[in-house]
Amino acid sequence: MGESGANLAFSSLVRVPIGNSDKAAANRAALDSGGRGLAMTTVLVCDDAPLARETIRRAVAAVPGVERVTAAGSGEEVLARFPIERPDLVLMDVRMPGIGGVEASRRLVAAHPDAAVVMLTMGEDPEGVARAVSGGARGYVAKDATREEVAATVSLALAAGRDGGAGRSSRVRPAGSAPALTEREQQVLDGMSRGKSNAEIGRELYLSEDTIKTHARRLFRKLTAADRAQAVALGFRWGFLR
Repeated sequence: MGESGANLAFSSLVRVPIGNSDKAAANRAALDSGGRGLAMTTVLVCDDAPLARETIRRAVAAVPGVERVTAAGSGEEVLARFPIERPDLVLMDVRMPGIGGVEASRRLVAAHPDAAVVMLTMGEDPEGVARAVSGGARGYVAKDATREEVAATVSLALAAGRDGGAGRSSRVRPAGSAPALTEREQQVLDGMSRGKSNAEIGRELYLSEDTIKTHARRLFRKLTAADRAQAVALGFRWGFLR
């Protein structure tokens, strides 16, 4: 994890409605001052790879306002420890042995609707991330993100507190009317949800890769998505994907 970098690997963080809790308000104010004054919080990092787990733990520990960072090696361990430790944020690896991060995230939010979960991913995994977000995760961050990007992601996730009675607010559709997708855009979105590349989607639809890219750009614009993972996540939330 580098010390700096221009590319925002976490730019597709999917935000949920911001609540009215005192801690959320304090964290939102802290964002405007570069993280200073962030309400004291605890973060649980879950990754089955010890080196990656420790690297991420150290990066999170350097975030202003984060008081304590603990680590877990499996989704099962997170489910067992969360009711006891009640961390403010869980960073969960998408793919792990056992039940895996996606299912662990779904079970965690189902049992504890106020749980804040952000997925950790290595490389592009739109289907896994989208299903996790659909199941309650607030978004995701790449494992190779810079320290600055990890800090921003943690701050945003902590600031995005849920409304008191919203329950699993990540399942609520975004505000406003659903964007109107063309049949092609829907087909491209479906292909993305199955992890298909632009070339593979093009072969399925008998279209060139450039044509698929054009449909994808229009799709991203309509969904206000930064990339494939966010487009698929929003597709689930809007009901375009099931």
